[in-house]
Amino acid sequence: MVRALAILLAQLATAPIVSETVETGERRLVDLGTFECRDITRSTVLQRVCYDPAQQDLIVAVGGAYGRYCGVTADMVERLLGAPSMGRFFNQNLKREAVSGRYDCPT
Repeated sequence: MVRALAILLAQLATAPIVSETVETGERRLVDLGTFECRDITRSTVLQRVCYDPAQQDLIVAVGGAYGRYCGVTADMVERLLGAPSMGRFFNQNLKREAVSGRYDCPT
């Protein structure tokens, strides 16, 4: 039993670290290696929020599909995460603005 555990731990220690990649709505793959992701449990709209502050990229999972929003400030993300209704805040401040092109990402 101890030997099996030691072998398992050795295998885990030598296993390569693989970063997660998600496909966004525009059928683009995004590597989440530089993103800080949080699973959301207190919203019926949002399931996951991932943010890269250096690039100001926000990835949001809504209904199991990922959307990407660029040029989103850290303050906006903090306001989203602290909002009493994250879904309402997202729809009013990010999704609505994305329609106008404000948070479009370069191709």
